[in-house]
This record gives sequence, C-alpha cells and structure tokens, in this order.
Amino acid sequence: TLLAAQDHSTRRLEHVRPAPARMPISSTFPFESKFVDVHGSKMHYVEEGHGNVVLFLHGNPASCYIWRNIIPHVSKGSRAIAVDLIGMGKSDKPDIGYHYDDHSRYVEGFVEALGLKDITLVIQDWGSLIGFRYAHEHEANVRGIAFMEASVRPLNFKDMPLDTRIMLPVVRTFPFGYLLIQVGNIFLSKLLHEMTLRKLAKEEIAAYNAPFPTIKSRKPVAQFPLEVPFDGKPVKNHSTVAGYSEWLKVTQMPKLFLKFSPGVLINKDMAAWIEKSLPNITTVDCGAGKHFVQEDDPDLIGQEIVAWMSATQSKKK
Repeated sequence: TLLAAQDHSTRRLEHVRPAPARMPISSTFPFESKFVDVHGSKMHYVEEGHGNVVLFLHGNPASCYIWRNIIPHVSKGSRAIAVDLIGMGKSDKPDIGYHYDDHSRYVEGFVEALGLKDITLVIQDWGSLIGFRYAHEHEANVRGIAFMEASVRPLNFKDMPLDTRIMLPVVRTFPFGYLLIQVGNIFLSKLLHEMTLRKLAKEEIAAYNAPFPTIKSRKPVAQFPLEVPFDGKPVKNHSTVAGYSEWLKVTQMPKLFLKFSPGVLINKDMAAWIEKSLPNITTVDCGAGKHFVQEDDPDLIGQEIVAWMSATQSKKK
C-alpha cells in the first residue's frame, strides 16, 4: 500500500507492504573492474545495465563491494555504476590529504570523466556527505537521491550512541587515531563488524581488508573521522554540510529515505526530523539495521530503490 499525507503542502509518501522474498546474501563480486583517469590517478568502478544513470557512493572503510547485492536489482532497468572513492577499494592512493574537499573533487572528476548526466544518487555514510554536496552544487545534473544511514545535517556528539560518543573524540586526536586506525586497523577489525547485524563471512572480511594491507594504505580510513563535522568543527566542513542540509529542506528533488532501526547516523529522533523537514520524500521502514545496512538487507534496499524510481521518477524533477 502506498500512503500519502499532506504536511505544509509537501507531499510525503511511505511504503507499507509485506516484506518481499530475500535472496541469500552473496560474498561474490561478479563484476568486471573498470578504471578511469581522474586528476592523474585511476579510479576503479563497476558498471552494469543500461538506461538512466544510478551512481552508488560508499562510505568508510568500505568500497563498491558493499553494493554487490544491490546492483543486480537496479541494473535490470538502469545503468548502475558503483565507484571506489579515491584511496579506497581498487582506486589509486595518491599522495593527497584525503580531506572532504579532495573526495568531492575526485567524485566530480569521475562524473565528468564518464560524462554522466541526469544521475540518481544512492548514498550511505561518507558517500552521503559527498553525494548530498554534489547534488547541492550540481542540482541540474541530479535526478533524485536515495539514502540510508546518511549525514543529512551537521552532527552533534550528544546525538550519537554512547559507544560512538566515547570513541570519536579518541580517534580524532593524534596519536590515538593514528595508532587505533592505521596501526591497529580498528575500523576494519572491529567497527565494521559491530555496526553490521549479521556475522560477515570470511570471504567478505577478506574483500573489505584487501585494499588496506599496510599502515600507510590506511591513511584514507584514518582521515575520514577527522573530516566529519561534529559540534561545528571542522568549520569549513560544517559550513558545507549545513549548506546542503538547508537546501535539502527546500528542494523538490525526489528523495528516498531507507530507514533502519536503531541506526547510528540516523537514530529515531533524526529519522523524525528527516520525515518532517524534507519535502518530496518517500520513507521506507526497512526494519532492523545499524550502519552498514547494505550487508544486512541488500535485497530490500535494491527492491525499494527500483520501486521508488519507477513510482516517482517517470518524469524529471
């Protein structure tokens, strides 16, 4: 059933329907690797299907591997492209700072290099900070945004779960962040597992770890936590996120919010704010999930993205 309600003249939609059949979650990555030169470095991506462009942007410490069970749903009727952010996955690791601006510049360059037009973005974690920013700055080139476990507005430590409030100040402080993330590999050895409901298979763990065999190779992973704007800092990044957050509250661009509980970036209060504040949004309550939700219910995510695109994007915004 598709329910519609009016709120301040903004149409809001929420899917309520029986849970669809789930396929077993596969560890295989059955896609051909492709590479494109962006700012003098190779960025890795996979591409399946034909039609309107759907661009998947992953977060930290992931790669396009996290979308492997979602791509087959979307690629049946669209051109599904999943890219490895610079320094992540099979993309090159140039000698750069791996700041927020760097990642945005490389994603912009990737879009330009492939000549992607009229894009639907599918984003999570750091992919959301990069993706929302891209949509805000290139609104004419974005058709819609599907998001899950995303950063929709500047964050405050008080809004985070207790374990996150304890951990983040530590990993954002030198030398503790360096020792924990680059030397101790805590994001891959601990957080990836704690923020996924199911137990990852050994093949999946190996795939996530493969891009980061050395201390030096984990520099991008360690830099991401320093770039997240919390309580107004870093100031420049806070301004960027605050800017796209204000834009999200007024743009009529179609949005799909895949809601998981209890979530990490999007808890109950944040979810309520999203549903109240963002116009032209479809909310799907996807049930249980923490942060790396693509590993817990990829079939539902894929099916709902396809259903939303069919229902709301038959014509451009």
